[in-house]
Amino acid sequence: MINSEIKAFQKAEEAKKIVSSLDYIESLKNRNLDIYLFGENVIEPVDHPIIRPSINAVAKTYDLANEHPELAAVTSPYTGEKISRFLNVCTSANELVLQNKMQRKLGQLTGTCFQRCVGMDACNALHSVTYEIDQKYNSNYHKRFLAFLKLMHEKNCVIGGAMTDVKGDRSLLPHQQVDPDMFVHITKRTRDGIFVSGAKAHQTGCINSHWLIIMPTMRLSDADKEYAIVGALPVDSPGIAYIYGRQSCDTRSMEGGSIDVGNATFGGQEAMVIFDKVFIPNKYIFMDGEHDFASMLVERFTTYHRRSYVCKTGLGDVMIGAAAAIAEYNGIEKASHIKDKLVEMTHLNETIYGTGIASSYQGFPTASGAYLSDPMLANVCKHHVTKMPYEIGRLAQDLAGGLVATLPSEKELNHPKIGKLIRKYLRGKADVPTEDRIRILRLIENMTLGRNAVGYLTESMHGAGSPKAQRILIGRLMQTEYKKRLARILSGIETETPSNLTEEMGSYFARVFKIDAN
Repeated sequence: MINSEIKAFQKAEEAKKIVSSLDYIESLKNRNLDIYLFGENVIEPVDHPIIRPSINAVAKTYDLANEHPELAAVTSPYTGEKISRFLNVCTSANELVLQNKMQRKLGQLTGTCFQRCVGMDACNALHSVTYEIDQKYNSNYHKRFLAFLKLMHEKNCVIGGAMTDVKGDRSLLPHQQVDPDMFVHITKRTRDGIFVSGAKAHQTGCINSHWLIIMPTMRLSDADKEYAIVGALPVDSPGIAYIYGRQSCDTRSMEGGSIDVGNATFGGQEAMVIFDKVFIPNKYIFMDGEHDFASMLVERFTTYHRRSYVCKTGLGDVMIGAAAAIAEYNGIEKASHIKDKLVEMTHLNETIYGTGIASSYQGFPTASGAYLSDPMLANVCKHHVTKMPYEIGRLAQDLAGGLVATLPSEKELNHPKIGKLIRKYLRGKADVPTEDRIRILRLIENMTLGRNAVGYLTESMHGAGSPKAQRILIGRLMQTEYKKRLARILSGIETETPSNLTEEMGSYFARVFKIDAN
């Protein structure tokens, strides 16, 4: 009855363990995914010039794990073997911190989104949420999830997290939508599992993953039980279609050459994922109808994911380096206003990193033993990210000058007649080749206007929730009443014993001072 659906899971379960970047690239071949790009079905995404840079970015996560295992690898508690740190469920604040350090380094190495943070943060959130669902309902989701996690460790897979539904009419709950497919939901139940339909938008790295975890995207009501579904499934499951998202200047990857594209090796990836009656067996279902835990899952996932945006500081390091290089190539690197702009870019970049990694340092244990990063600082980090990369990019364009947007193409540069004119008139400092100057300008263009502006700017705005989402959480966590008490006591309006004041600190400051005391 569902042989084809079962076979997809069996194939994924029997896959070889991935150790190297070459293993990873081989694992993506011949999967017969249903992918659409420019109105055509993509037969082999590994060979597609637009898709391949995004694959290279994920492959770099395996290179880093092998070259610097202390930073990007862990020993699996299930297999005893080295695996990617992206598969690790953190059981200490230090492990959260090492995730952040790995993320910054990968941002430096790729200059783009390396697409694995969503799956990492989903696994960390599900560890504690499935445990707490079981505590309330005496279910066995946590046991199922641990079995899935063990399989992921055995294979050293890439997991994609799929949370963002297309939402339809934002004023309506999922069950109120005219079209029920605006949110992924259960359409059929069998003894062996469930079938789901709907769509997930903006799915980072989904085609480059081996497994997807679908999750609810918002707080749900009792009438939304059929939407309160969490499950894992192979990316090549029957019934899934992928509609590849366009990016600015993406067709430059199809023109040949390595200059105009700006970053020829690495790129990001987003796609819309369509689920048309897709089967998920019972053992891969980690929530089914427990709508009261949907908001907990969303909040914990976004807490992890918002502090994960320290990855943008790695991209910021590249941007600062490019801005400093173009200033040097233009012969103005010693000007005081140039130095001041580079200092400002660095200040903004390190502010993001400081709040993100502080969130990890102040991580605390949940009931399952998984550590959750500090929610307040995680949201502050992400809120910085919605603003500061734009200013860093603006300053980079300022230092680059107008050529960042008006350069002739690589074909003109290599033209037998006009190429020499371009090399003559677009030279900066005499000892710097014109081509080097053009390459740096193209990199700045790539990250502020072109393809990788998606990963550095727009994703910084909307990924893990748009700015208002962080402001809501910051407002919920800021403990104004406690702070007003502090002011009234110090101003002499009222007196209070330290012990009573401590009792009223609330969870955030209680954790802060407990960690400081330790």
